[in-house]
Amino acid sequence: MNYKIVNGSISYGAETILEEINFEIKEKDKIAIIGRNGAGKTTFLNSLIDNEILEEGIGEEKFHIYKQGNPEIGYLKQINFENSNATMLEEILKVYEPILKLEKKIQEKEKALQEQTNEKLIKEYTNALEQYEIQGGYVYKKEYEIAIKKFGFKEEDKNKKVNEFSGGQKTKIAFLKLLLSKPDILLLDEPTNHLDIVAIEWLENYLKNYPKAIVIVSHDRMFLDKIVNKVYEIEYASMVEYKGNYTDYEKQKRINYEKQLKDYEYQQAEIKRLKTIADRFRYKPTKAKMALSKLKKIEQMTIIEKPDKYDLKTFYANFDIKTQSGKNVLKVEKLQIGYEKPIAEVSFELFKGQKLAIIGENGTGKSTLLKTLNGNIPKIGGQFEYGYHVQKEYFDQQLEFINPENTILEEVSESFPELTTTQIRTLLGTFLFSGEDVFKKINVLSGGEKARLQLCKILKKQPNLLLLDEPTNHMDIVGKESLENILKEYTGTLIFVSHDRYFVNKIANCILEFSDEKVTFYNKNYQEYLESKQKNEEKEEFFSDKEKRTSNNSKNKNYLKSGYSQKEIKSKSTNSKNEYYLEKERNRIKNKIKKIESEIEQKENEIKEIEKEMQKEEISSDYLKLNELQELIEKINIEIEQKMQEWEELNQNI
Repeated sequence: MNYKIVNGSISYGAETILEEINFEIKEKDKIAIIGRNGAGKTTFLNSLIDNEILEEGIGEEKFHIYKQGNPEIGYLKQINFENSNATMLEEILKVYEPILKLEKKIQEKEKALQEQTNEKLIKEYTNALEQYEIQGGYVYKKEYEIAIKKFGFKEEDKNKKVNEFSGGQKTKIAFLKLLLSKPDILLLDEPTNHLDIVAIEWLENYLKNYPKAIVIVSHDRMFLDKIVNKVYEIEYASMVEYKGNYTDYEKQKRINYEKQLKDYEYQQAEIKRLKTIADRFRYKPTKAKMALSKLKKIEQMTIIEKPDKYDLKTFYANFDIKTQSGKNVLKVEKLQIGYEKPIAEVSFELFKGQKLAIIGENGTGKSTLLKTLNGNIPKIGGQFEYGYHVQKEYFDQQLEFINPENTILEEVSESFPELTTTQIRTLLGTFLFSGEDVFKKINVLSGGEKARLQLCKILKKQPNLLLLDEPTNHMDIVGKESLENILKEYTGTLIFVSHDRYFVNKIANCILEFSDEKVTFYNKNYQEYLESKQKNEEKEEFFSDKEKRTSNNSKNKNYLKSGYSQKEIKSKSTNSKNEYYLEKERNRIKNKIKKIESEIEQKENEIKEIEKEMQKEEISSDYLKLNELQELIEKINIEIEQKMQEWEELNQNI
């Protein structure tokens, strides 16, 4: 598969959005499209579907569009369900119609084989089984079950009608259908917006292993780093290609800029030197020839353009805290939060200068906690108390303003009546509101503009405690980096909700994790938090899997010895050549399964012996030895997991 655009452009009326597009998608490419808000990223995605948008660019090559293999393109532009009375599961299963038809065919063949056996019927049956495996018949149920769960849906949601879901949930269902349908080219426009960290991490893993091509527009830097192998940047109406992920792009861009600037400066100095010589000697008969040769040399040069500076125009703020708080900023004890009934109970202490990130799945109470701490909603139980001289300000992710008919200038003037118009304009200028922009009404502002206005008002008040609910939701990458720098230099205390892991990793020095079961405080930065979570999960998985294996292995062994699949029963009643080889292959797989079961049992016995060793008196008091033995157990457990995975895969083939 190949999709290529050569020397294209996109215009609206007299305005050029992109003036020279050279873009290529190859099979299995994972491509990021990045650029400032308003640069034309979404418009470009639209042009990949509707080629009528494209026209000839300013390049020298002839404009053309090349498509090999007539690729199927999937893009979530609008939510449209054929039957809103269908359940969510029925909608998801529409993606798997070819597999479901094969299932039905296999069942029919099995039923026919119970009544009669012949070579033709066996061949049709085995061919159907092969196609079923190729199309993912053995894994599709697990695939959609995991996807549904990771996107925050409950088991009971599967049987709810589509029209019973909220607008946001309908978007998620449509998104899931798009992902699971696996088009040749998957176009994703800000796919992580409004997804929690659990869903983002699942989506990341899914897209990394996606078997076809993906084109992603996103401002999530960590997400791009983990998925893409190519970046196209849109800047100054041009599109430039970079190999690698987002971090690679940043390095290459800086190196390219510095090299081009150096080459430009060198060439300009050389041109100046040659012109000086030519001007000096052009009127001297004996030197006129030499002077002309210098001018000729300039004419023969390929002129290097001065590189455009990075488009880093963004907001900034240098502000001091008006009043320092005491050491103890906030104490939360068994605080029950919610609306009609508690959805979470929270306890933690926060001290001056700490920067707390609140993370977790959607709907677990993160924003509710901030609203409770700010006094927007009452607590249900428990208590919280602010320390001495704490002055807080709250950023609402809903970006609501009391009077949306206000202009930007009026909004700030009402909040800070002591400021002159000149002072207000200067303040607004630091947040990218200049000239006629200050007379825009709030109700016509974009999400990014509303976020900047709200931050402008908050930071001008110089609080010593910031409560921020998803402050980066509507920001491009440069905007996020600017806010990161402001918050890193902020000397007060910070509590913020965010699903942007890159942002969390840059800012937070402690974590409050919300989950279905509990709320846990970690006095660690994000990287340390991830490492501790991974260790705990590995331990829990080890002990739970050990119990499952002990109870299930004997059952599995007995089943394998005495049980037969319908395929094997039918093989006993025929001497066909195809079935003979199939049976031979099954026996080979069964022998391999028995060998793996024996190896697993042996490794489990090794663990038992190590555990006995750890209980000895001389060992139980030796921390270093205990740690060494525990590491050995974990290593053996990983080997067991690998064997179990191999065992499961083999069982699918018999």
